[in-house]
Amino acid sequence: MLNVDEILNGVVIDHITAGTGLSLYHLLELERLPNASVALLQNVRSQKCGKKDIIKIEGDIHSLQFDVLGYLDPQISLTYIENGQVTKKVKPNQPDELVNVIKCTNPRCVTAVEEGCDHIFELTPSGRYRCLYCEQEFRVKP
Repeated sequence: MLNVDEILNGVVIDHITAGTGLSLYHLLELERLPNASVALLQNVRSQKCGKKDIIKIEGDIHSLQFDVLGYLDPQISLTYIENGQVTKKVKPNQPDELVNVIKCTNPRCVTAVEEGCDHIFELTPSGRYRCLYCEQEFRVKP
């Protein structure tokens, strides 16, 4: 059995859909954290969902933006740890705005024409995301 030590100060991203932890690792740019140790565990046994991925981050996490996790995987939970004790456990909500997480599919949108233009989507009252520039609604491909 694989054993990963507990962390003293940091965060545990738990209940990640099995097989998607590496994508989250790259999206959060965890490889760029200069003062943190990161452990990615994949296909870990879970009582609730059979298998899951887990990311443990020990060290300076202040530069990380966890709000995007509510959009990517509604099952995710964040456990904040200080001095070896759990201080807070939360499920992230859908963020009001997504920047460069999804791309506009409208070929006439300014983001398709202008180089280096941020892809900005805002959450609508219906719970869907709409492009800030052309108002194209983001649709997940089946």
